[in-house]
Amino acid sequence: MKWKALGITLAAQLCAGLASAEKLTQEARIELIRGLTAEHATAKSALPRSKKALVFESTGTWDRAEWESAGREHGPAARSGDMVQVTKVTLDDDKVTLEINGGFKGGRKWYQNVQVSSSVGMRGQGMGGSSAPGGTTIAVRFAKGVPEIKAVDLKKLLKPVLDFDPHSATENFVETLPPEIQKAIKDQKAIEGMDRETVLMALGRPRGKTRETKDGVELEDWIYGQPPGKITFVTFAGSKVTRVRDAYAGLGGSTAPPLEVK
Repeated sequence: MKWKALGITLAAQLCAGLASAEKLTQEARIELIRGLTAEHATAKSALPRSKKALVFESTGTWDRAEWESAGREHGPAARSGDMVQVTKVTLDDDKVTLEINGGFKGGRKWYQNVQVSSSVGMRGQGMGGSSAPGGTTIAVRFAKGVPEIKAVDLKKLLKPVLDFDPHSATENFVETLPPEIQKAIKDQKAIEGMDRETVLMALGRPRGKTRETKDGVELEDWIYGQPPGKITFVTFAGSKVTRVRDAYAGLGGSTAPPLEVK
C-alpha cells in the first residue's frame, strides 16, 4: 500500500508538472527571457531594496505596506522617474522573477551620495545605464501558474511600477541633461562633453569605429556618413567626447580639410 501511495503521489506530481509546462512552452520561455533581459524601464513608483523578491500580482496589485517596510529597512533601489535595467530573468511554475540592477547586492548602496543630471555619464556607472541608487528583485506571481504570455504583455502588466516604453524613458532621461546637450540631441548633432549614450541618442549607431592610444590616452573615433558627402568623426577620450570633426569626401575619394567646429 505504501508503494502504491507513493506511485500515485509521483504520478500526480508528474501530471502537475506537465500541466504547468503546457501553460508555458519552451519557445515562450525563451521569448520571455530574451524579451526582458537587459531591458530598461522607468520606475513609476518607489522600488525598495529587498533581500527577498518583491511580489507583484498578475492582477496588477502589490502589497504597498510590505514594499514600504522593505524600503525603510534597506533604502530605495529606485525612486519614481529613475531608469532601471532588468539584469536577470528567472521563470518558475507560478512566477516570473526580474532581477533589477543586479539585485539586492547590485547597484549603488542607498547610503552613498548619488549625483544625477550633471552628465549622462554618471547614469551608466556600474549599473548598465541606470540612474537608480540600488538594485532589487520583483516576482510577478500568477495564481494559476505562468500562462502562455509574451514579454510585451508582461511589460504592460508591470506598467503600474515599471514603464518599459522607450519613448517615455528617453523623455524622462533627456530632461535631466544639461540644456546644451538636450539641444544637441534635438538638433541631431554631437558636441564636446557628451558621452556614448547621448551620442547614440543624437546620431544613432556609427558606421565604423577606430581606436588608438596617444600620449597614454586611449582615443576612440566614431565615424558617421558615407562618401561622397560629409563624414563626421566623433572622438572619445575615456567616456567623454573631446572633439567633433567634419570632413567632406569627394567623388574621387579626396577629403577636404576638416571644418572648424563651432
